[in-house]
Amino acid sequence: MSALLEVSGLRKSYGGKVVLDDVSLTVEPHDVICLIGSSGSGKSTLLRCLNLLEDIDDGVIRFEGEEISDPRIDAREVRKRIGMVFQAYNLFPHLTVLDNCTLAPRQVHGVRRAEAEDRARVLLERFGLADQAAKHPDKLSGGQQQRAALVRALCTHPTLLLLDEITAALDPELVGEVLEIVRSEALAGMTMVLATHEMAFARDVATTVCFLDQGRILEQGPPSQIFTHPREERTRQFLRRVL
Repeated sequence: MSALLEVSGLRKSYGGKVVLDDVSLTVEPHDVICLIGSSGSGKSTLLRCLNLLEDIDDGVIRFEGEEISDPRIDAREVRKRIGMVFQAYNLFPHLTVLDNCTLAPRQVHGVRRAEAEDRARVLLERFGLADQAAKHPDKLSGGQQQRAALVRALCTHPTLLLLDEITAALDPELVGEVLEIVRSEALAGMTMVLATHEMAFARDVATTVCFLDQGRILEQGPPSQIFTHPREERTRQFLRRVL
């Protein structure tokens, strides 16, 4: 059985500046891959490439056995199976929370409104947002908005969930409530690749931790190895600074 996601030799540059350099990564079903590293190390760009929001310069990305890095691929069809949650929430301000969560199921996946709303309400209830369904995003706290963004991504039943520094814009007291949702999805078997600065969370939840430095995956392994016995001096320097 092939991996869910396979990345090999991925390269991406902007105007001559190399942002990702020969990145290779394998994601099996139910893996939780945590990308760690300094700001500017390439974590967010890697996630955007995986979701086909950025064109790549070289390399191959395979998802469910299909080469999705092929320029002829229909990116919208691929994104039906990949959910992504951004640091800045990206909720539609003119729609209610419920409408934000049901828009993609209805318009992209062809789900009937009643069915889409039932699914969304179950998730909103589970994540403590049932009483916020009729509100617009600007009436919610940052933590509530990020939880709503997670619900929106989960409403499409994604095969793979990408999370890009989803706690970075939150007040410290709101970080825990958002990470608890991610933890619950990991325990339920959701396959995830996430960029995070939350080292304790990565240590507890990840199946594999990847340390990125200057656009390369310098070191990867289980959390016990990366956080306790990192092989690379650059990894040790980074961890000394953030732990």
